[in-house]
Formats: sequence, C-alpha cells, structure tokens
Amino acid sequence: MKLFVLGATGPTGLEVVAQALQAGHQVTAYVRNPGKVEAKGVRIVAGDAGSGTALERALPGHDAVVSALGRRASFSSEHLILRSMKALAPAMARSEVRRLILVSAFGVGASRRDAPFLPRLMYSLLLRDIFADKQAAEDYLRTTRLDWTFVYPVMLTDGPRTGRYRAGERLELRGMPKISRADVADFILGELRSPAYIRKTAVVSY
Repeated sequence: MKLFVLGATGPTGLEVVAQALQAGHQVTAYVRNPGKVEAKGVRIVAGDAGSGTALERALPGHDAVVSALGRRASFSSEHLILRSMKALAPAMARSEVRRLILVSAFGVGASRRDAPFLPRLMYSLLLRDIFADKQAAEDYLRTTRLDWTFVYPVMLTDGPRTGRYRAGERLELRGMPKISRADVADFILGELRSPAYIRKTAVVSY
C-alpha cells in the first residue's frame, strides 16, 4: 500500500511511519521540515499542510492518507486541523484518493459524554480550543465523499506496542484511560488492512 502521512514528524506520526515501513508499505512523509525525518526508505515531500496546490501535486498514486497532525504541547489550535482538512479533502478528491484516517482525540464531539469526570474537566478547561478545531474539521469532512475514519485515542503515552487494546465507536472508560502512540499506530495500520470504521469514529484505549 502507498501511504501519504501528514504530521509524520510528530510522536504519533513517527510511529505510523515506522510501523508502515516495517509492514512493507511505501510511505510518503509530507512535512514542513524534511530534516526531521530520520526513517530510511521514506519518500519525503516538503510542503505546507494548508496548501491545496502542493498537496495535489504530491497525492496522485497513493492509496490512503493518514493525518497525525497536531499542536503538540500548545493549547492554541490556530485552526490547524480545519485549515489542513479544507486543503486536503479537495486535493484528495481531485487526485482520486478516497481513504483518509484522521487522528483526532477522545473527548471531541459526542465522545465527551463517555469521558470520566477528570478527563472531561481537563477537556473543558485546557483543550477547549484544540477540540473545537478538531470538531470543526470533522464536521467539514463529514460533508465530503471521502472514506474517512476518525480515530479517538484516549490519553497518549510513549509506551510500547502491545497489540492488546480495545477499539469501538463507544467504550466504557474509567479513571484516566491511556493508550500508547505505538498501539494507536497499530490500530491505524490494521484499519487500513481491514476497514471496519469507514465513515465512523473509533475510540482506542486499554
């Protein structure tokens, strides 16, 4: 499979790229700073995720797009996800690439109703702007004809890839649920192999 990865230099994107290469996929990393891509065997394309023209030049020939874009430690979204998806979706349509997996976050949209008390409080106090941007991007993508999947990981860690996690449109969660970035990447690659969540959301947690 030929994968096009946005956010390939972030902690989750790095895991997606590494595991995709390990599985024998061809990977294009679309990044602002090519010097941050250290994995061997990756095709690197420099560009802005908000540039539809640049994306359209780079997308043809790919089978799927994985977006692991994020603001990392910032609490200000700068509308990154919405701007990027509004550039990406038309470029994908014109390039005849339909499959998109977007790494969002548990607590976005209707998933907040299932969040335990402490995470729900954190979402409201600290991540309001970040989550509003993700929600706006998802609302936009729902209007497109893309075969999207929104992945909702709970609190992310740098733990190992275990392959032992739960996934579902809704999960019963307690306390401060966690999931490693490596297992999120494992879920994403599994979903690309055997799609079960096309035009659905998937919560991923231990």
